[in-house]
Amino acid sequence: MSTMSIAVARRIALAAQGFADARPDVATRRHLRRVLSRTRLLQLDSVNVAVRAHYAPLFSRLGAYDRTLIDEAAWTHSARKPRLLVETWAHEASLIPVEDWPLLRSGAKRAGWWRNYARLAGKSPGLVDDILAVVKEDGPIGAGGIERAVVGESKRTPGPWWDRSEVKKVCEWLFGMGQLTTGTRRQFERLYDLTERVVPAKILARRVSPEEGARELITRSVAALGVATEPDLRDYYRLGPDVSHQAVAELVESGVLEPVRVRTWRSPAYRFSGARVPRKVTGRALLCPFDPLIWERARTERLFDFRYRIEIYVPEAKREYGYYVFPFLLDGELVARVDLKADREAGVLRVQGAFAEPEVDETRVAAELAAELRLMAGWLSLDGVRVGERGDLAAKLRRA
Repeated sequence: MSTMSIAVARRIALAAQGFADARPDVATRRHLRRVLSRTRLLQLDSVNVAVRAHYAPLFSRLGAYDRTLIDEAAWTHSARKPRLLVETWAHEASLIPVEDWPLLRSGAKRAGWWRNYARLAGKSPGLVDDILAVVKEDGPIGAGGIERAVVGESKRTPGPWWDRSEVKKVCEWLFGMGQLTTGTRRQFERLYDLTERVVPAKILARRVSPEEGARELITRSVAALGVATEPDLRDYYRLGPDVSHQAVAELVESGVLEPVRVRTWRSPAYRFSGARVPRKVTGRALLCPFDPLIWERARTERLFDFRYRIEIYVPEAKREYGYYVFPFLLDGELVARVDLKADREAGVLRVQGAFAEPEVDETRVAAELAAELRLMAGWLSLDGVRVGERGDLAAKLRRA
């Protein structure tokens, strides 16, 4: 078993996530495909204090790209531009490449929180039928529209009128089961549609066993992470431990995974057989809390010696760094963090707190961070950046 330093592991991880690739002058659909070939998915989240989570990883890797690239790839379809992405439960609710749909439906992945609604669906088959009928006739349609059709203007004659909360729960269950997905979004509201009208028939027809699905998902995980522990690999698609352990053992035997030791890591690690090892990683990036490079907080600490927690649900008085904090990546190191808010009414990107990591060149970090914040402000159609008082980096950043 080979041994690698943490610096080598870090460079492998950054290259796997696309941070060793140069940003293009103008990002195109081809560049979007390249990023997706690295990350494999984009996590969705409802928080919009700075920018929606699924847009941010592309900005981190491509710079100020046109966000309609993702909108068209995920929520529109035409003969000239076929749909590239589809929504399902992966890491969390995520956009995944359309061709990966059968892997997430193979039975390899554990059911999510929505499994708790299976009993409701089981005892109310008429409600399931009503919802599917409404979506078939009126979709893509939001949960509110489904509720009105099923509860207030029931097409079942005669039949019961269902409770609104029950309708929403069964919609989530059908989404989790893969019978419904997102046809499109309207101001981020999910509009449900029948999966067969969103995912091409050829892809829907592919049958994958749970064992094959697990191997394929772990392969995608290790390709996206570069080098990782088994729990890291399992977490990428939220697989169960038994399924993951078996898939890892089979992939080691087939040569897809190479067991390695990373100095300072307590657990065994695995390296992707096709992983790149760049001599150095340069450049800068702001990372949203749901970026796949850092979403597994224990791995982030092991890899970058950077303790990071999201503090959205922490009472304001007890927050250490802020509500929605972006770590700042510079030349392969996490060197600072900023609490960001897009103040759309005032037309500015607000830095509500700025904090440097120990032993960094704060003057250089501030200059590079200022440039990236200006780029982000322009990308979000904001007129400028305003830096507040909080944090040991705030004064230098304000001057920069």
